[in-house]
Amino acid sequence: MANDVQSLQTASKKIRHLGSAKSGVTQARMMHMTSIALMPLTIAFVWILLGLIGKDYAGVHASLGHVVPALVVLLFTGVGIYHMQLGMRTIIEDYIHGRHAKEWSLMANAFFCIGINIACLFAILKVGFSA
Repeated sequence: MANDVQSLQTASKKIRHLGSAKSGVTQARMMHMTSIALMPLTIAFVWILLGLIGKDYAGVHASLGHVVPALVVLLFTGVGIYHMQLGMRTIIEDYIHGRHAKEWSLMANAFFCIGINIACLFAILKVGFSA
């Protein structure tokens, strides 16, 4: 008799409370937005890097001392690192099943991306705007 009651449940009732229905759409949209933003930023970043080939530190300092190239490099690294963080977050949520392991992995991912972003920000600003 218990099997008959379960068989009368609708499909939505059977799958309710399974899976993440909280932030998946937001993360997917942010991944798409960062992907779209990275397309022109990557082209501009490569263009800037090609212009830096063969220059010494003074030449790189002079090039990155201008606002537009420094801003492009900062945006490229910032958006790229955020895109990386979102991708790793999706992988962690999908493939790590232990609660504590998932929480620690998500925290490690966030702290790693924050650390890398701070290091890139510091390096770009130091090269571009130091005396």
